[in-house]
Amino acid sequence: MNLHLPLFARRLLRPLLDPYRRYRHAKLIHAVRVSIGLLATILLTTGINLPHGEWASVTMLIVIGGLQHHGNIGKKAVERAYGTLIGASVGLLLVVQETYLGQPLLTYLLMSVVCGFFSYHAIGKGGYIALLSAITVFIVAGHGDNPLSDGLWRTVDILIGIVLALAFSFALPLYAVYSWRYNLASALRDCAAIYSRIISGQSVTDDEHLKLLNRLNAAMLQLRSLMPSVSKEVRISMTELDTLQRHLRMCISTLEILGNTRPDPRDKEALARMQVGLKAEHRQIRVQLIGMARALQSGATDRLERPSNTPTHEQTFEVPVVNALDGYRLLTLQLAANIDGMRQRLAKTASHWKI
Repeated sequence: MNLHLPLFARRLLRPLLDPYRRYRHAKLIHAVRVSIGLLATILLTTGINLPHGEWASVTMLIVIGGLQHHGNIGKKAVERAYGTLIGASVGLLLVVQETYLGQPLLTYLLMSVVCGFFSYHAIGKGGYIALLSAITVFIVAGHGDNPLSDGLWRTVDILIGIVLALAFSFALPLYAVYSWRYNLASALRDCAAIYSRIISGQSVTDDEHLKLLNRLNAAMLQLRSLMPSVSKEVRISMTELDTLQRHLRMCISTLEILGNTRPDPRDKEALARMQVGLKAEHRQIRVQLIGMARALQSGATDRLERPSNTPTHEQTFEVPVVNALDGYRLLTLQLAANIDGMRQRLAKTASHWKI
């Protein structure tokens, strides 16, 4: 984030402006932001004496209370706005018909039918909007006996809550792309650690190795859940993000196979031949993994542009497989090619995720 601030101001605000620090303290920042947002809704609605002002605070909690990433907050606010407008319109119509017709049983029947309709659409795409619409019907209309003025004021309060929630989502925004970048960087460092254990002959069945693998699998799930928000925030297509995810998944799978097919660590001669024969590949793989991790964390993407001598995926299949060591060598070359492909993808998309 490039802000034209005096040097002393940049130093003072560095903990707040630095993306990595904001990522590490995301929960604290989110909690403070929600607290200040709620205080603002309370002061505003009580200050101008708005009836039923508590619904502005409720809306603030619904929109941003459980969401810390900017991309999710925007989507949730839009859905909340649609749900509110649809539900409030239906609720006000029900209040009007109850006021003029005075038929409670008809009102109850209409409310049940309308909410049944919303519940039908609450399962599947757009389900959140449908569910909020049904809830807002009752917020605005009660059981049809709320005064029309109360319904209008509650609608106004909810819309005020949405506007304030969006405003506070822009205060020190916690972008999903930060979590995606730093989690991916951590996963790449874990891949490098696992690869170092494999080529150095360390155990691939002890607790430390299994802990690294479990952490990688958890990171894969977390990265997958962040992708929709990242795509919205920085305009990277889901196809591109899925390709990067596939490179990481192939890297982890190949590492697991390498760990089970490497020469027996007790066979010193085979291990030495492997170390000598694949020395360049070993170094290249570790340099690429750590280099990508550093670029993701620091935003210094120049290193991603450096070409490598890694063989292409097609060239790796030209290597004849004669024995187990040749099979291990082929897997290593495939791993190197896959990692280089990931580096190229990250370099291609760097202008989007480097914010």
